[in-house]
Amino acid sequence: MTTTDKQSPCPCGRPFNYGQCCGRIHHQFAATGELTAPDAEALMRSRYSAYVLDLLDYLLATWHPSTRPTTLTSNEPGLQWLGLQVKKHVRQDAEHALVAFVARSKLGGRAYRLSETSRFERAGGVWFYIDGDIG
Repeated sequence: MTTTDKQSPCPCGRPFNYGQCCGRIHHQFAATGELTAPDAEALMRSRYSAYVLDLLDYLLATWHPSTRPTTLTSNEPGLQWLGLQVKKHVRQDAEHALVAFVARSKLGGRAYRLSETSRFERAGGVWFYIDGDIG
């Protein structure tokens, strides 16, 4: 999926179309600059969808300021995102959560698998991605 067609299946893997799922979060951000993911798992899924759609502004905005890179690079030409599987979402307390996931992609005929446990923090009522452990 390289379009933000609201009727297309959502890249995050939930059984909703993009407009009902991650698209709502992305479009709200594009329209107002507000970050509205209700929990860390929804933020993780919306970030995966943002990677699929190359929404670099959204990815940077959802990265915690303490770990946020200054820039991100667009997807390499030919990169195909194949799917996301959320393995676990653990709310540690009101402001911290972990999300374990596997994201699959393909580039140049070679398959890739990213397995990560990501850390999230809620600040000012907004969830942010902090960092993650690969493996």
